[in-house]
Amino acid sequence: MGPRSSFDKALKELQQDILRLGSLVEQAVYDSVQSFTRQDVAGAAQVIMSDELVDTLFLEIEDRCVKLLATQQPMARDLRVAVAGIKILLNLERMADYAVDIARATMCLSSQPLNVQPLAYIPEMARIIQKMIKDGLDAYVHYDVEKARAMCALDDDVDFIFARAFRELINCMKKDPESVTQGAYLLYVVRYLERIADHATNIGEALIYLVTGERKELN
Repeated sequence: MGPRSSFDKALKELQQDILRLGSLVEQAVYDSVQSFTRQDVAGAAQVIMSDELVDTLFLEIEDRCVKLLATQQPMARDLRVAVAGIKILLNLERMADYAVDIARATMCLSSQPLNVQPLAYIPEMARIIQKMIKDGLDAYVHYDVEKARAMCALDDDVDFIFARAFRELINCMKKDPESVTQGAYLLYVVRYLERIADHATNIGEALIYLVTGERKELN
Protein backbone atom coordinates (compact mmCIF):
# COMPACT_ATOMS: atom_id res chain seq x y z
CA MET A 1 0.00 0.00 0.00
CA GLY A 2 1.45 3.36 -1.10
CA PRO A 3 1.76 6.47 1.08
CA ARG A 4 -1.35 8.08 -0.42
CA SER A 5 -3.47 4.96 0.11
CA SER A 6 -2.22 4.63 3.68
CA PHE A 7 -3.04 8.26 4.38
CA ASP A 8 -6.54 7.96 2.88
CA LYS A 9 -7.13 4.85 4.97
CA ALA A 10 -6.02 6.68 8.12
CA LEU A 11 -8.36 9.59 7.37
CA LYS A 12 -11.28 7.23 6.78
CA GLU A 13 -10.62 5.40 10.05
CA LEU A 14 -10.39 8.76 11.79
CA GLN A 15 -13.79 9.78 10.46
CA GLN A 16 -15.35 6.48 11.54
CA ASP A 17 -13.98 6.88 15.06
CA ILE A 18 -15.25 10.45 15.28
CA LEU A 19 -18.69 9.21 14.27
CA ARG A 20 -18.49 6.50 16.92
CA LEU A 21 -17.70 9.16 19.52
CA GLY A 22 -20.52 11.29 18.14
CA SER A 23 -22.96 8.43 18.59
CA LEU A 24 -21.91 8.04 22.24
CA VAL A 25 -22.31 11.77 22.85
CA GLU A 26 -25.71 11.87 21.15
CA GLN A 27 -26.88 9.04 23.42
CA ALA A 28 -25.43 10.73 26.52
CA VAL A 29 -27.29 13.97 25.81
CA TYR A 30 -30.54 12.10 25.23
CA ASP A 31 -30.14 9.97 28.36
CA SER A 32 -29.22 12.96 30.53
CA VAL A 33 -32.39 14.85 29.58
CA GLN A 34 -34.56 11.76 29.99
CA SER A 35 -33.05 11.15 33.43
CA PHE A 36 -33.61 14.76 34.46
CA THR A 37 -37.24 15.00 33.38
CA ARG A 38 -38.06 11.61 34.91
CA GLN A 39 -35.88 12.13 37.98
CA ASP A 40 -34.20 8.85 37.15
CA VAL A 41 -31.18 8.74 39.46
CA ALA A 42 -29.95 5.38 38.12
CA GLY A 43 -30.07 6.71 34.56
CA ALA A 44 -28.21 9.86 35.59
CA ALA A 45 -25.54 7.76 37.30
CA GLN A 46 -25.12 5.75 34.10
CA VAL A 47 -24.57 8.95 32.10
CA ILE A 48 -21.87 10.01 34.54
CA MET A 49 -20.13 6.63 34.46
CA SER A 50 -20.30 6.41 30.67
CA ASP A 51 -18.39 9.67 30.36
CA GLU A 52 -15.18 7.79 31.13
CA LEU A 53 -15.57 5.88 27.85
CA VAL A 54 -16.17 9.15 25.99
CA ASP A 55 -13.06 10.71 27.52
CA THR A 56 -10.91 7.66 26.73
CA LEU A 57 -12.06 7.53 23.12
CA PHE A 58 -11.63 11.29 22.75
CA LEU A 59 -7.99 11.12 23.91
CA GLU A 60 -7.24 8.17 21.62
CA ILE A 61 -8.67 9.91 18.55
CA GLU A 62 -7.07 13.24 19.42
CA ASP A 63 -3.68 11.53 19.73
CA ARG A 64 -4.10 9.93 16.32
CA CYS A 65 -5.08 13.28 14.79
CA VAL A 66 -1.97 14.93 16.18
CA LYS A 67 0.28 12.08 14.99
CA LEU A 68 -1.31 12.23 11.56
CA LEU A 69 -0.56 15.94 11.33
CA ALA A 70 3.00 15.49 12.60
CA THR A 71 3.99 12.51 10.47
CA GLN A 72 2.11 13.15 7.22
CA GLN A 73 2.28 16.96 7.16
CA PRO A 74 -0.86 17.18 4.99
CA MET A 75 -1.53 20.17 2.78
CA ALA A 76 -4.65 21.90 1.41
CA ARG A 77 -7.83 19.83 1.76
CA ASP A 78 -6.10 16.95 3.57
CA LEU A 79 -4.99 19.42 6.21
CA ARG A 80 -8.54 20.73 6.55
CA VAL A 81 -9.82 17.17 7.06
CA ALA A 82 -7.45 16.66 9.98
CA VAL A 83 -8.03 20.13 11.49
CA ALA A 84 -11.82 19.82 11.14
CA GLY A 85 -11.61 16.41 12.78
CA ILE A 86 -9.88 17.90 15.83
CA LYS A 87 -12.45 20.73 16.01
CA ILE A 88 -15.34 18.27 15.88
CA LEU A 89 -13.68 16.09 18.51
CA LEU A 90 -13.28 19.00 20.92
CA ASN A 91 -16.90 20.05 20.54
CA LEU A 92 -18.21 16.52 21.02
CA GLU A 93 -16.20 16.17 24.21
CA ARG A 94 -17.61 19.42 25.60
CA MET A 95 -21.14 18.31 24.73
CA ALA A 96 -20.58 15.13 26.71
CA ASP A 97 -19.38 17.19 29.66
CA TYR A 98 -22.62 19.17 29.62
CA ALA A 99 -24.60 15.92 29.52
CA VAL A 100 -22.77 14.93 32.71
CA ASP A 101 -23.62 18.31 34.25
CA ILE A 102 -27.32 17.69 33.51
CA ALA A 103 -27.04 14.23 35.09
CA ARG A 104 -25.48 15.78 38.21
CA ALA A 105 -28.36 18.23 38.43
CA THR A 106 -30.69 15.22 38.42
CA MET A 107 -28.82 13.80 41.40
CA CYS A 108 -29.08 17.08 43.29
CA LEU A 109 -32.86 17.29 42.82
CA SER A 110 -33.61 13.61 43.34
CA SER A 111 -35.13 14.11 46.79
CA GLN A 112 -37.94 16.43 45.68
CA PRO A 113 -40.65 16.31 42.98
CA LEU A 114 -40.13 18.71 40.11
CA ASN A 115 -43.01 21.17 40.00
CA VAL A 116 -41.55 24.31 38.43
CA GLN A 117 -43.78 25.29 35.53
CA PRO A 118 -41.13 26.00 32.83
CA LEU A 119 -39.88 22.39 33.08
CA ALA A 120 -41.59 21.70 29.73
CA TYR A 121 -39.00 23.84 27.95
CA ILE A 122 -36.27 21.27 28.63
CA PRO A 123 -37.63 18.43 26.43
CA GLU A 124 -38.59 21.04 23.82
CA MET A 125 -34.98 22.25 23.64
CA ALA A 126 -33.68 18.69 23.77
CA ARG A 127 -35.72 17.61 20.71
CA ILE A 128 -34.15 20.36 18.59
CA ILE A 129 -30.69 19.62 19.93
CA GLN A 130 -31.00 15.90 19.17
CA LYS A 131 -31.83 16.82 15.57
CA MET A 132 -28.89 19.21 15.45
CA ILE A 133 -26.44 16.55 16.63
CA LYS A 134 -27.81 13.92 14.25
CA ASP A 135 -27.87 16.26 11.25
CA GLY A 136 -24.41 17.60 12.09
CA LEU A 137 -22.94 14.10 12.09
CA ASP A 138 -24.83 13.21 8.89
CA ALA A 139 -23.46 16.35 7.24
CA TYR A 140 -19.96 15.32 8.33
CA VAL A 141 -20.38 11.84 6.82
CA HIS A 142 -21.64 13.12 3.49
CA TYR A 143 -19.75 16.43 3.35
CA ASP A 144 -23.15 18.09 3.02
CA VAL A 145 -22.69 21.84 3.40
CA GLU A 146 -26.37 22.69 2.97
CA LYS A 147 -27.39 20.27 5.70
CA ALA A 148 -24.75 21.76 7.95
CA ARG A 149 -26.07 25.28 7.33
CA ALA A 150 -29.67 24.18 8.00
CA MET A 151 -28.58 22.48 11.21
CA CYS A 152 -26.75 25.60 12.40
CA ALA A 153 -29.87 27.69 11.76
CA LEU A 154 -31.71 25.61 14.39
CA ASP A 155 -29.49 27.21 17.03
CA ASP A 156 -31.69 30.30 16.76
CA ASP A 157 -34.71 28.21 17.83
CA VAL A 158 -32.80 26.89 20.84
CA ASP A 159 -31.69 30.40 21.79
CA PHE A 160 -35.30 31.64 21.56
CA ILE A 161 -36.58 28.87 23.85
CA PHE A 162 -33.68 29.43 26.24
CA ALA A 163 -34.48 33.14 26.54
CA ARG A 164 -38.16 32.42 27.16
CA ALA A 165 -37.38 29.72 29.74
CA PHE A 166 -34.90 32.00 31.49
CA ARG A 167 -37.46 34.79 31.85
CA GLU A 168 -40.18 32.48 33.12
CA LEU A 169 -37.90 30.74 35.60
CA ILE A 170 -36.79 34.07 37.05
CA ASN A 171 -40.43 35.13 37.40
CA CYS A 172 -41.33 31.83 39.08
CA MET A 173 -38.55 32.22 41.61
CA LYS A 174 -39.60 35.81 42.37
CA LYS A 175 -43.21 34.79 42.96
CA ASP A 176 -42.48 31.63 44.92
CA PRO A 177 -39.35 31.67 47.11
CA GLU A 178 -39.76 27.93 47.76
CA SER A 179 -39.11 27.27 44.07
CA VAL A 180 -35.70 28.96 44.10
CA THR A 181 -33.64 25.77 44.45
CA GLN A 182 -35.47 23.95 41.69
CA GLY A 183 -35.56 27.05 39.54
CA ALA A 184 -31.81 27.54 39.88
CA TYR A 185 -31.10 23.98 38.77
CA LEU A 186 -33.47 24.34 35.84
CA LEU A 187 -31.64 27.51 34.85
CA TYR A 188 -28.42 25.53 34.87
CA VAL A 189 -29.94 22.77 32.75
CA VAL A 190 -31.41 25.07 30.09
CA ARG A 191 -28.07 26.85 29.96
CA TYR A 192 -26.24 23.54 29.51
CA LEU A 193 -28.60 22.65 26.66
CA GLU A 194 -28.08 26.04 25.05
CA ARG A 195 -24.33 25.47 25.18
CA ILE A 196 -24.70 21.98 23.67
CA ALA A 197 -26.53 23.60 20.74
CA ASP A 198 -23.66 26.08 20.37
CA HIS A 199 -21.16 23.21 20.17
CA ALA A 200 -23.35 21.42 17.62
CA THR A 201 -23.24 24.63 15.57
CA ASN A 202 -19.45 24.60 15.83
CA ILE A 203 -19.48 21.12 14.29
CA GLY A 204 -21.45 22.50 11.35
CA GLU A 205 -18.96 25.33 10.99
CA ALA A 206 -16.07 22.82 11.00
CA LEU A 207 -17.74 20.81 8.23
CA ILE A 208 -18.27 23.91 6.12
CA TYR A 209 -14.59 24.79 6.62
CA LEU A 210 -13.57 21.25 5.65
CA VAL A 211 -15.51 21.30 2.37
CA THR A 212 -15.15 24.93 1.28
CA GLY A 213 -12.15 26.27 3.16
CA GLU A 214 -14.35 29.12 4.40
CA ARG A 215 -14.44 30.09 8.07
CA LYS A 216 -18.06 30.91 8.86
CA GLU A 217 -19.31 32.12 12.24
CA LEU A 218 -22.86 30.76 12.42
CA ASN A 219 -23.39 30.91 16.18
